[in-house]
Amino acid sequence: MKYSQRFQSFHQQLVQIGEEPEAFDFLVRQVFNWTFTDFVFFLQKEEEAEMLAQLESYHKRLIAHEPVQYILGKTDFAGLEFLVDKRVLIPRPETAELVELLLAENPDENVRMVDVGTGSGAIALAVAQKRPTWEVWASDISKEALQVAELNRDRLDLQERVNLQQSDLLTDLTGPFDIIVSNPPYIAWEDREEVGLNVLHSEPHTALFAEEDGLALYRKLATESRTSLKPTGKIYLEIGYKQGQAVQGLFQAAFPKARVRVLQDQFGQDRMVVVDGHLKE
Repeated sequence: MKYSQRFQSFHQQLVQIGEEPEAFDFLVRQVFNWTFTDFVFFLQKEEEAEMLAQLESYHKRLIAHEPVQYILGKTDFAGLEFLVDKRVLIPRPETAELVELLLAENPDENVRMVDVGTGSGAIALAVAQKRPTWEVWASDISKEALQVAELNRDRLDLQERVNLQQSDLLTDLTGPFDIIVSNPPYIAWEDREEVGLNVLHSEPHTALFAEEDGLALYRKLATESRTSLKPTGKIYLEIGYKQGQAVQGLFQAAFPKARVRVLQDQFGQDRMVVVDGHLKE
């Protein structure tokens, strides 16, 4: 049997369980570092036992709803490569949009920023890479997540510029900060059916779900930010697509004189909340 026939069978099985068949092709090309031409040429070959066993092992992991990024142990984010595993959430393209917005609105040289709930370190490290004069902190309640963030920090040679701190939101951090940025857990457990099976089965639930309709950590962050920000500070948040008005209301109540904006992602969905202006009464 040729590999092309075997791949058709693999694809059909993935479709039957609601997974994208293209994920398998992408995974194989990444593992073997093949170009598209290399891949097409490979499909015309007759199967060999050793290679088939390797392909079947990858296919079984996809069938078990394991994300491609975890199988590869890495993912691309904001033009950088990050190590990822089941200790951390896989960084999303929408989060990269938050990074782009933050950088575009803050060209200043002397900024003290904290990424709250850093996970893999994606936001903090992507910002630090672009802003070499900033003092950047990255916090997470999970010691395991911070271990991954440390690996990524070291791989990007940012040990001297990004500080890691275990903390429940802002509790154990010493302010004040010019910028607080956060992509906290915001999915309500009742909305778990909207989450893909590969996410639900593999990614850490503590990084996905939050109580009080997904708003619990925003409420806490709104309160804690009042004493952790400079008067001219800013807050950048990623939110769920149904949470714009609610999160805006929470931070407007915490900062009555501030400007609180709800911004959309590339798909036109509410995805970011930005707090700036007069933060102190």
